[in-house]
Amino acid sequence: MSVVGIDLGFQSCYVAVARAGGIETVANEYSDRCTPACISFGPKNRSIGAAAKSQVISNAKNTVQSFKRFHGRAFSDPFVQAEKESLAYELVQLPTGSTGIKAMYMEEERNFTIEQVTGMLLTKLKETAENALKKPVVDCVVSVPCFYTDAERRSVMDATQIAGLNCLRLINETTAVALAYGIYKQDLPAFEEKPRNVVFVDMGHSAYQVSVCAFNKGKLKVLATAFDTTLGGRKFDEVLVEYFCEEFGKKYKLDIKSKIRALLRLYQECERLKKLMSANASDLPMNIECFMNDIDVSGTMNRSKFLEMCEGLLARVEPPLRSVLEQARLKKEDIHAVEIVGGTTRIPAVKEKISKFFGKEVSTTLNADEAVARGCALQCAILSPAFKVREFSITDLIPYPISLRWNSPEEALSDCEVFPKNHPAPFSKVLTFYRKEPFTLEAYYSSPKELPYPDPAIAHFLVQKVTPQTDGSSSKVKVKVRINIHGIFSVSSASLVEVHKFDENEEPMETDQHAKEEEKMQVDEEQQKAEEQQQTQPENKAESEEMETCQADSKDKKVDQPPQAKKAKVKTTTVDLPIENQLVWQIGKDMLNLFIENEGKMIMQDKLEKERNDAKNAVEEYVYEMRDKLCSVYEKFVSEDDRNSFTLKLEDTENWLYEDGEDQPKQIYIDKLAELKTLGQPIQARFQESEERPKAFEDLGKQIQQYMKAVHAFKAKDELYEHLDEADVAKVEKSTNEAMEWMNNNLNLQNKRSLTLDPVIKAKDIQSKAKELASICNPIVNKPKPKVELPKEEQKPTEANGPLDGQGDTGSGTQPPEQGSAPTATDKKLPEMDID
Repeated sequence: MSVVGIDLGFQSCYVAVARAGGIETVANEYSDRCTPACISFGPKNRSIGAAAKSQVISNAKNTVQSFKRFHGRAFSDPFVQAEKESLAYELVQLPTGSTGIKAMYMEEERNFTIEQVTGMLLTKLKETAENALKKPVVDCVVSVPCFYTDAERRSVMDATQIAGLNCLRLINETTAVALAYGIYKQDLPAFEEKPRNVVFVDMGHSAYQVSVCAFNKGKLKVLATAFDTTLGGRKFDEVLVEYFCEEFGKKYKLDIKSKIRALLRLYQECERLKKLMSANASDLPMNIECFMNDIDVSGTMNRSKFLEMCEGLLARVEPPLRSVLEQARLKKEDIHAVEIVGGTTRIPAVKEKISKFFGKEVSTTLNADEAVARGCALQCAILSPAFKVREFSITDLIPYPISLRWNSPEEALSDCEVFPKNHPAPFSKVLTFYRKEPFTLEAYYSSPKELPYPDPAIAHFLVQKVTPQTDGSSSKVKVKVRINIHGIFSVSSASLVEVHKFDENEEPMETDQHAKEEEKMQVDEEQQKAEEQQQTQPENKAESEEMETCQADSKDKKVDQPPQAKKAKVKTTTVDLPIENQLVWQIGKDMLNLFIENEGKMIMQDKLEKERNDAKNAVEEYVYEMRDKLCSVYEKFVSEDDRNSFTLKLEDTENWLYEDGEDQPKQIYIDKLAELKTLGQPIQARFQESEERPKAFEDLGKQIQQYMKAVHAFKAKDELYEHLDEADVAKVEKSTNEAMEWMNNNLNLQNKRSLTLDPVIKAKDIQSKAKELASICNPIVNKPKPKVELPKEEQKPTEANGPLDGQGDTGSGTQPPEQGSAPTATDKKLPEMDID
C-alpha cells in the first residue's frame, strides 16, 4: 500500500512518501523536490511541471498556472471575473456555469474544467511518487487551504479521482503543518495536564493562514483558524510589477501591460528581485535584455523602498493573528511557540510583524516549503495499515457555521444551526423530524459575510419515501448529518421509526423508550467506530456521541405521545430511507467517468509522443557520435572511401532531421537509425574486436602454458601428477599442441590482415577454443589422488596423534602423508592449486 502526501500548492507542489527510514520529500525527474503547478498544452502532447514552466512565456496562451483558486467557482463569481483580467490564458464559462480553461491541444481548441487541469497535475505528482517508490501509487492524502468551502473541497476530490488516486483525507494545510510539528515532540504535556498551545503561521504564494493548536502527548486539537485568502507572495510581486511598469513607461515609453509576454517576463524578474531583497538590504539592479520592441530596460530597488510600497499589505498581517487568539480565548502569554512556514514568511518585514505581535522570536524549526507535504504523508501513514506509527489523534474544526433550513408541516420556514463555527470535525449529529411525507433539507453557511465565496448554499437533501403511521399520525424520522474526514458536509443517512401497537393480552414487547435507547446505542456505536477510523481524539468521543433533536413543532410531539402511552404495548422498527443529493457544482458520475477516460487517453498520447521524441533523439545522437568517432577512434578501422561516403550519409541525415524529418512518425526514425547502423555497425564491430581479441589470445596462451607445464611435470616424475594415467597425459599434450598451432596460425593471419577489413578470427571464437581445451584437459590434470588406507595396527596412533602432534614418537608420524596416512583436504587440492 502506498503512503503518499501531496502538498497541492497554488504555485508549486511537493510530494512526500513514507519509507522504513521515515518521511522523505521526493525529487522529480529534474532532481528538484519542487514541482511547479503548471500545465502547457501543445500540438502533440502536454507538458506538466518544470517542462511547462519553461513555456510560460513562449507558449503563454496555452500554459496555465495559478488555477487552484478557481476550484468550485462559477464563471460569474466576482473573484473569477477580477482574476480573469491578469491571466495570459483564457477562462470560459462551461455549460454547467462553472469556470473552464480554453487551450489549443492537439491542433484543436479544447475547454477543460478546473478539475481536469488539477487532475493532470496530480497525475504528474503521482508519477513522481511512483518513480521514487518503484511501485504503483493509489492511496494518498492531499492538502487544501483551511478556508476552502464544501464546493471547493468536492472539486479537489473529483480531481483526485480523475488522476486515479484514492484520497484517504483532504487535510487542512495548517493542520498538516501542526501534525508534522507535534508527532516528533517527546516533551509534550501528559494527557491530563494543561495542553501546550502553538500558533502556526503559513503565508504562501496566494494565501495567508493562521491556526492555534493545543498539543498533549499523542494528540492534537485545532482550537481556531483565521485567514486572509488573497494575501500572499504574489501580492508583493504585484507591488513591484506596478512600480516597474510605471517607471519603464516613463523612462522608455513602453506600455508593458499591452503585451502579455513582456508582463510575464516582468513578473518573473520581480519575483526573483523580491527573493534577493529578503537576503540583501542594499540597492539591487533589475536588468532585462530585449524586453519590448528590442529595448533593454534597467532599474533598481532596495528593501526599505520596497517595504514603504508594501505598507498596506504588511498592515494585513496582524488581524488574523489577533482573530485567532480571540476565537481560541487565549492570551499572548498562553502561546508556547510561533512556528512559521510558507515562502513569503521569509520576507524579513513579515517575520518581524509576527514576532512583534506575539512578543517573542518566531520559530523556523519546520521546513518552510516541505512541512505541509510531510504532514500529509504522516497522516497517510496513520491511516494506512502498512505502517506502524506512534499513536497521534487529530481533531480539526470547521471554519464556518453550518445551518439547515426546512419547511415545517404548516409550510413555515424553520432553520437550525447544526455546526457552529470552530466545531470539532469529523463529527456526526442525529436530528429528529415528525413528517407524513417526503421533505427537503437545505444546508447553507449561516454567516455569508465571513465566507470568501459568493454562494452560501451547500446542498439540498431530499429525504424520500416518508409515510405516515398506520393511524395517520406523523412518523418519526431520524436524520444523521455529518462533517466527514475531508471537511465536507453531508446528510449521511435517514431512517423512519415505525411504531407497532399490540393488545395487552399479547406477549409484552419492548417499549418505545427501550427502542429509542437501543437505536441511540446503535448510532453511538456507529459513530464510535467512525471516530476511531478517522483518528479523532479519544476525549471527544463522549462529546461526539451526543444526540441533537430538532423537532418541527410542538403539535407533532403530542401526536407521538398518546394519553395512554404507558399502557400500550408497542414495538418499534427502523427503515432506511433513500436520500437524493443536489450539490452545488458537483460533477455527475457520467461526466466524471468521461474525464477519467479522457485523462487516460491524454496520458497515452504523452507516452507515444515521448517515445517518438526518444526515437528522433536516438537518430540525432547516433549521427553526432559516429561523425566524431570516424575521425578519432574508428579512423583505423574504415577505408577512406567508406569513411567519406558514411560521413556524407550522416550529414544528409542531420539535414533531414532539421527539415523534412522534424516531425515524422516514430517508425520512420527507427528505420532511419537501422539504415545508418548497417553502415556503422561493421566499423564499430571491427573496433570492438580489436579491443577484445588481444585479451582473448592472451588468456588462451596462459591456459596452454599451464597444461604444458603439467605435462612436463608428469614426465619429470613430479609426485603431484604421478597418479595420472600416461594415455590421458598424452591426450592433454596432443590437445595442447593442436590449440597452440591453431592460435599461432590465426594470430599470424590476423596480423597480416588490414584493420579496415573484417577480422579473420573473432574474440568469441578464441573464447570457444579455450572452453573446448579446458573441457578436455581440466578433468585429467585436476584428477585427485586416490585415497590410501592405513594398516589396522597403525590406524589408532594416527587418529590419536596425527591431528594434535605431528612430531610424536610413533613411526606413523614420520612418514610422508601420501605414503603413510590418508591425504588431507589440502593434499587433494594441491595439484589443482599449482596448475592455477
